[in-house]
Amino acid sequence: MFASRTGWNTAPNRLSRCLQGRRDGGLPVMDLTVSNPTACNFVFEKAAILPALADPAVLRYDPNPRGLADARQAIQDYYAGEGVSVSAEQLLLTTGTSEAYSHLFRLLANPGDEVLSPAPSYPLFDFLADVNDVRLKPYPLRYESGWRIDFEGLRSAITPRTRAIIIVTPNNPTGSVLHKDELDSLIELARKRDLALIADEVFSGYLWQTDDEYAGSLARENGCLTFTLNGLSKIAALPQMKLGWIAANGPAARRDEALARLEVIADTYLSVGTPVQLAARTLLETRASMQRQILERIRANLHALDEQLKGDSPCSRLCAEGGWYAVLRVPSTKTDEEWALELLETEGVYVHPGHFFDFPSDGYLVLSLITPEVDFARATERILARIASADEVPAEHRNRTAN
Repeated sequence: MFASRTGWNTAPNRLSRCLQGRRDGGLPVMDLTVSNPTACNFVFEKAAILPALADPAVLRYDPNPRGLADARQAIQDYYAGEGVSVSAEQLLLTTGTSEAYSHLFRLLANPGDEVLSPAPSYPLFDFLADVNDVRLKPYPLRYESGWRIDFEGLRSAITPRTRAIIIVTPNNPTGSVLHKDELDSLIELARKRDLALIADEVFSGYLWQTDDEYAGSLARENGCLTFTLNGLSKIAALPQMKLGWIAANGPAARRDEALARLEVIADTYLSVGTPVQLAARTLLETRASMQRQILERIRANLHALDEQLKGDSPCSRLCAEGGWYAVLRVPSTKTDEEWALELLETEGVYVHPGHFFDFPSDGYLVLSLITPEVDFARATERILARIASADEVPAEHRNRTAN
């Protein structure tokens, strides 16, 4: 009696069962998968945030399918502060990037059409594609002293049913950032094959360094039809506020038609709450404090991890340029899931195995860099000690570097 699109295997996997068993038994868990900034001991600007949500105007319902004008103006001003010119008329508000993806899949693809997404990357795309009757196809990122788009693999993934290419910059979890030469190639490819680009920039506030070769926000690009996604969840560390947006760019006629159609889709749901829209400007203004705190912790945790990796370690950290995660290269003497299970069972440390993100082979663990510093240092010490002491680690796995 249920739709085939929801026929997922919902049984917990071995790692989930082990985690639940530890928690049910009252055993400690050092969680290096945490992605919720509100649970990581950051200091939020309560004096600004709480009054902004108490505006008396919240008692009036006057919906706009694209989002309230004041909220869109606040986002326009946010982009202006980043050196990007985006009109409020190019913006459509959503409850977050997940809804934004769903709107765009509905806009661009008929049932069975294809959208290309990077691999490795976050697995949420699979479920969003399923519930929107879209076929998700991966294209590879390759690692050579850093992650870059494999354009040969990308081109070979395109078929007559391909409608869009997703770019995540910085990528979750690889931390790779789109470079200018990659963007030029993407725009050329999209124009030639009549494809849209969907740019997920939710981690854009967390670049670890500056580089003139970085592409910057795609919200400034007009070479092809482009949709740039962002929101409060990451840039202001406020996932509970449920406010995101789509910035549409490209040739004017096609962009305007896309926005008109998106407006109808959004009008069907009118899902964005009034309080968060009225508070949008204030919430965006708090991002400087939050990003400063988060970047300080990321850098501290990276430093701690790199110090621990010095010497005769069988592990290495892969190069990255931004985001909230570190990818640890570990010996492939076990599968990623086996390593994750062993670490949880013996050390009480919970990490994500690489296969969760579609890494191309075994030998990867993903660690959250927003974990409180003391917890992160203790947990990574246990990880590295456990792996180094494993009898199965041969000498050739030692003294490897990520560069």
